[in-house]
Amino acid sequence: MRAIRLLTLALAISSSFILATGGHAEMATHSYVGMWVTADGYVRHNLLPGKRYDEARGTRESAYRGRYEVSGTRIEYWDDTGFTADGIFVDEDTLHHGGMILYRRK
Repeated sequence: MRAIRLLTLALAISSSFILATGGHAEMATHSYVGMWVTADGYVRHNLLPGKRYDEARGTRESAYRGRYEVSGTRIEYWDDTGFTADGIFVDEDTLHHGGMILYRRK
C-alpha cells in the first residue's frame, strides 16, 4: 500500500511539472539560457530555462513574452500574441535575430 501511495505521489508531481513547463519534461538542453542584449542595451531577451522568454525594449519591460525552442544553433520564437521569429547563434556569445545582433550578458 505504501508503494502505491509513493507511486501516486510521484506521478502527481511529474504531471504537475510537465503541465507547468508547457508539456516539456526537460528544462533547458542547451547552453543559451540567460540574458541577451543589443550593444546599446535597447533590446533584451531573457531566455528562461523553462523554454520561455521575456523580451524588454527600451523602458518597456516584458514587451514580448512567449516560448522558444533551440535546435543546434537555431532558435525559434512564438510570442503569446501569435507572432513568430527566429535567429541563429553564431557562437556561444552572439545571437543574430530579426536584423539585430544580441550579445550574451555575463
